Amino acid sequence: MPRRFCLIFIALLWLHAAHAAEARQRVHVGYYEFPPYSYTDAQGQPSGSGLELTARLLDEAGYQADFRSYPGARLYSGLLDGSIQIWAGASGKPELAEHTLEGRHLLGEITLNLYFRLDTPAPIIPDDLHDRGVILITGYSYWQDVNQWLEDPARNIIHHRTRSHTSALEMLQRRRADYLLDYRAPVEQAMRTLGMGELPFVEVQRLPLRLIYSRHAPDTERLRDDLDRVYQQLQDAGEELWLY
Repeated sequence: MPRRFCLIFIALLWLHAAHAAEARQRVHVGYYEFPPYSYTDAQGQPSGSGLELTARLLDEAGYQADFRSYPGARLYSGLLDGSIQIWAGASGKPELAEHTLEGRHLLGEITLNLYFRLDTPAPIIPDDLHDRGVILITGYSYWQDVNQWLEDPARNIIHHRTRSHTSALEMLQRRRADYLLDYRAPVEQAMRTLGMGELPFVEVQRLPLRLIYSRHAPDTERLRDDLDRVYQQLQDAGEELWLY
C-alpha cells in the first residue's frame, strides 16, 4: 500500500508540474540570422547569446519563449501587425517607432563597418565609394542615412549581394568588389570559420541593442515591465548580462 500511495503522489506531482508548464504564457520571439547573437544552429535550434538572454528573462518572469527565424522584412512586418511579440535587436528604427515599445535596459551594442583589403586605402565615407562595388548581406537593413548614400544614383555604388558572411568575405578577397558593408560580430565569427586574419575597416555606425516589443500584441506593456523588472533584479544580484 505505501508503495502504491507513493506512486500516486509522484503521478500527482508530475501532473501538477505539467499543468504549470502548460499554463505559462507563450511569447512569440522573432529573430533573424545574426550570429553570434541570434541564429539557427546545425541541429535547427535557435541559438546565440541574444536568444539565450531573452529566453532566460522570459523564464524568470514566468513566460515560455517560442522562437522563430524570419527574413528581416518579415520580422519587421510581424512587429508591425503584432504576430511577433518580441525582437532582441537594434533600437531606434524609424519605421518601427510608432508600432513598438523598447525595453528600458541596454543589452549591448552592434557595430556596422565597411571592410576593405589590405592593399586598399582607407576610404572616406561616402565620397570614396563613387563607382565602386560594395558587398551587402541579403536580408539585412540599414539606417536611413546609410541607405541614402547606398541608393544615391549620383554615387553609382554597385551592389553585390550574398546570403552569408563567409561568402561575402570570400568575394572581397577574390576582388569581386571593393568593399564589404557588414556588422562586426558576424564578420568576426565568419573570419574564424575561414581561418582568416583581421581585415581593416572604417566604422560606419554603432547601434544599441534592446528588447523591442510590438504595441499590437496583447499585454505589451505588462510584458515589457515584467522583463525589465527581472533584468534589474539579475543586474542588482551582480550578474553580467551585457552582450559582447
